[in-house]
Amino acid sequence: MRKIILNILEAGIAAKRHSIEKNMNAIIKATDMLASCIASGNKVLIFGNGGSAADAQHLAAEFVNRFQIERPPLAAIALTTDTSILTSISNDDHFDNIFSKQIEALGKKGDIAWGFSTSGNS
Repeated sequence: MRKIILNILEAGIAAKRHSIEKNMNAIIKATDMLASCIASGNKVLIFGNGGSAADAQHLAAEFVNRFQIERPPLAAIALTTDTSILTSISNDDHFDNIFSKQIEALGKKGDIAWGFSTSGNS
């Protein structure tokens, strides 16, 4: 069992190293965009399907409350929390529009829309 657990953990570490090496420039660019958005008084609209919806809600909570240090709240909204909006759009319009309609309604110039997708298909 120890060997299985160690192999799983080492594979996760290797995947993270590979991702960092491959995507460092994009990570820095995204971080700069987020910092500029927040510094300009704008907000981040975060969304995803399934487990990614939970990730979006968790990240929005970290922005609004705190993450590792005490600091002023940062403007962020998870677009996955209002079941009335989600079901209304999916029923009356189309499920494909559950996030785009909210971004259209809540987003302003300078805001960032941040979508999560584990599969890359959502």
